[in-house]
Amino acid sequence: MGTREHEIYDVVGIGFGPSNMSLAVALEEHQANVPARPITAAFFERQPAFGWHRNMLLPSTTMQISFLKDLATFRNPMSRFSFVSYLHESGRLAQFVNNQDFFPTRQEFHQYLEWAEASLADKVTYSSEVTAIRLPAEAGPGAPEYVQVEVRSAAGAGTRVVNARNVAISTGLVPRMPDGIPSDERVWHSSEFLEKYNRMDPDQLKSVAVVGAGQSAAEITRFLYDMLPHAQVSAIIPSYGYSVADDTPFANQVFDPSAVDDYYFGTERTREAFWRYHKNTNYSVVDDEVIRDLHRRSYEEEVRNNKRLHFLNLTRVDEVKRAGSDTRVVLHSLLDSEPQELDVDALVFATGYDTMEPTKLLGDLDRYCLRDEAGRHRVERDYRLVTTSDLPVGIYLQGGTEHTHGLSSSLLSNIAVRSGEVADSIISRRTDRELEQEIAETVSETV
Repeated sequence: MGTREHEIYDVVGIGFGPSNMSLAVALEEHQANVPARPITAAFFERQPAFGWHRNMLLPSTTMQISFLKDLATFRNPMSRFSFVSYLHESGRLAQFVNNQDFFPTRQEFHQYLEWAEASLADKVTYSSEVTAIRLPAEAGPGAPEYVQVEVRSAAGAGTRVVNARNVAISTGLVPRMPDGIPSDERVWHSSEFLEKYNRMDPDQLKSVAVVGAGQSAAEITRFLYDMLPHAQVSAIIPSYGYSVADDTPFANQVFDPSAVDDYYFGTERTREAFWRYHKNTNYSVVDDEVIRDLHRRSYEEEVRNNKRLHFLNLTRVDEVKRAGSDTRVVLHSLLDSEPQELDVDALVFATGYDTMEPTKLLGDLDRYCLRDEAGRHRVERDYRLVTTSDLPVGIYLQGGTEHTHGLSSSLLSNIAVRSGEVADSIISRRTDRELEQEIAETVSETV
């Protein structure tokens, strides 16, 4: 990869979660197929080591997508980076097949990602946060050939600057907490759940509550119920109950690679229909198995007349305040006009995430990026930001493109094909640029 600051990389990736890891795989396989025309790439990740939703690796939780929707298979079924290749190398291929299940546990899929990352470790620098992207100070007249990416090391190595002809931004989703409610040692977002839970003495957790109506909320509720048999567990749900995720075959077509074209090139009515009819494939919904499992436990408590699992339906959190060593939650229920108060030892907000927003990271470069009538970034079909001719450098988004590319933009479902399209765009545009340079040099020599 090289680490010289004056070197110009073809691609600098910001973040090294599954999306940019999949991009690194696609570039690696291109280089293997065309060794004479290598693509230079460097990735920077602010975490000290690879990790993907580590705080939600709860026991026995499974992926919500098929194992075939891995880093590479939908783009290249022969890839050595496939989940099947991982199983084969791990000696578990036959056992996995005998499970007769499309959905691996989340723990095993994380191990697969770690396995793939080990082959790409030379391309990524950890404990490194990209703090700015800017035009080179020495840029002369005309459009710049590259941008400068400023990287700050958390290891105390200071700041370095690398040059990039293309930037792939994949900084991930941003945890969402209700306005005015910060997280602390007793109030957690689901993205920090296991880390915060493991700091606690389980015997001191006598009353806990989980806010939210999606998959994470239901899984955490079940986990706390199982792990804390002495505790009262409250599920604070804004709807009347959990809604089932639609994972039936026709509905799942919304995550097919071809559906991206239907969304991107569709009318506003087309796009609205995607969200109206198929939002229940992923957003604020729960797998059928988890819903039934929680209901079964609740029913068994009714039979035993020993209630400690409580579902507070049509209820929202109005306020969170301290009451001595306790956390007091002020609740508003649509079923009761009077506010309720609940004292808990831990409160978990499984309230989702906001989409990736690159504006702050782009800084002054954002003025070269065009926006639509709603003020959102315009994005080309190949996930490249639409920019003015003053900025020919490619800025690609791996996330934050739901408004242009649809429901799968921030999900694993289309990750292999999406990253392949980004890689193909970078490679083809470089080829076009090299061809233009060759033509210009030939004309100059002729003259």
